[in-house]
Amino acid sequence: MNNNPSPFDASTPATTAKKVEDAAVVKVNRDTISTLLLAATAGVFIGLAFVFYVVVTAGGSALPYGLNKLIGGLCFSLGLMLVVILGGELFTSTVLTITARASKRVSTKALMRNWGLVYLGNFIGAMVLVGLMISAKHYEAGHGLIGLGYLQTAQAKMHHTFGQAFALGIMCNVMVCLAVWMAYAGRTVTDKLLAVVLPVAMFVAAGFEHCIANMFLIPMAIFTKQVATPDFWANAGIDPSQFADLTWSQFILHNLVPVTLGNIVGGAIFVGLTYWFVYRRPALAKAHNDNQA
Repeated sequence: MNNNPSPFDASTPATTAKKVEDAAVVKVNRDTISTLLLAATAGVFIGLAFVFYVVVTAGGSALPYGLNKLIGGLCFSLGLMLVVILGGELFTSTVLTITARASKRVSTKALMRNWGLVYLGNFIGAMVLVGLMISAKHYEAGHGLIGLGYLQTAQAKMHHTFGQAFALGIMCNVMVCLAVWMAYAGRTVTDKLLAVVLPVAMFVAAGFEHCIANMFLIPMAIFTKQVATPDFWANAGIDPSQFADLTWSQFILHNLVPVTLGNIVGGAIFVGLTYWFVYRRPALAKAHNDNQA
């Protein structure tokens, strides 16, 4: 029997579940500064992916709706590629650490602390990128077409009901966590990159909601509205009053809160605990029984 499988063979589902859980233990026990720094980089990565999305979809109204969204989604997958390969801590995939809690390898307190630190770090990274992009006046690119892309994309996210935003958050993080789970099964960089592309492209094209992406996009739109000159609005041919509801309170209450809750349910329960129940629970039960024998 060959005990040294080829490095090009993907892990089995059961092996992948164990890898996810082992990684979760490492993540939860990582020191505070490292966690915050890795989370901040992930916030920047996802923000950069949204910049890419806005640039490539700006002015794409002549294309069929679905094709324009697909192109944007494929570009947006850059964000998760960077996170997976470079080891960033992204809140939406960090919720998979619930597998380690289910196996009683970490405490609830440690788990919640990790989630809080990652969420905070993601927000810091997203806001740093917002500051840089506003300082660079990126919203003026394309004679205001890029800024209009930020504004209109953000505006569309502000009119979901709480239930809609929650459901869209669930569906988004099902796809994100399935992408990350598949990446754990890969043995090469190429495997991992390919694993994340289509799930991310799908959730973006479908209009699902990602709390960390929105931490960049909506503040970017809010600040663009605040600092844009009359020339910007004239070039864009838009009345700024159309974006009156792009405010911090609207963002937090009508988007960030329900989307975050939905992301937790979609990733932690629909993906993490589902696969833990199928693959890890029987393995742990068998190990327990063997120890009792």
